[in-house]
Amino acid sequence: MKTIQETDKEFICDIQAPCFQLLLPDEIELVRASKTQVIFRKGDSLTKQGAFASYILFIISGFAKQYVEDNGIKNFNLQIIKPGEFVGLSAVFTKVPFSYSIVAITNCHAFLIEKEAIGNVVKQNGMFGYNIIKRYCEQNSNLYISLRTVLYKQMNGRLAEALLYLDGLKDIEPSVFQLLNRKDIADFANISVENAVKLLKSFEKDGLIELKEKNIVIIKKNELIETSKRG
Repeated sequence: MKTIQETDKEFICDIQAPCFQLLLPDEIELVRASKTQVIFRKGDSLTKQGAFASYILFIISGFAKQYVEDNGIKNFNLQIIKPGEFVGLSAVFTKVPFSYSIVAITNCHAFLIEKEAIGNVVKQNGMFGYNIIKRYCEQNSNLYISLRTVLYKQMNGRLAEALLYLDGLKDIEPSVFQLLNRKDIADFANISVENAVKLLKSFEKDGLIELKEKNIVIIKKNELIETSKRG
């Protein structure tokens, strides 16, 4: 992790994200005074499961994966964190530690904002607070979807759903599959790497996908959707 100073060329003077455009001048100044700009290198940890945080992160650019750990032996990938997303919103409203870890899969430029500053702005600015709560609820909804998938779907259904989720990110990151290895994809489906490789070859044999080294191209999306549903 590298802290960005005002003299560095990477320094961003203003927060251009839509959610921050709702802030009044004094609120903008409050956030600006309590934020630090950092760059996480690929492979750096943005958050660590079990650690307490006095700040939240706002991702300006880059991508990261969010996952839960099982004693450091097995991971379950929850989602890809994209530019424009907050990380650690629960820290604003509770004092519980992070229940997940996040690691950069590309270089990530981020703001670290003291949670008290965000909490004060939420209390003062109704529209900003509304957007924060909306984002938090969307994140929770995604967690329930992931839980349902793990609990009730078989391996082929879980992998199909993981592929569809990742393919849906190609609009903002066309090389998303190249950013991930086979273990990452297996961890999105909560299956072993060996089973993931076998199922990927099976999907390719059935004409659902095409494997091009690390890249995965979905050929028959509707059939893959049906596989996900039946799973």
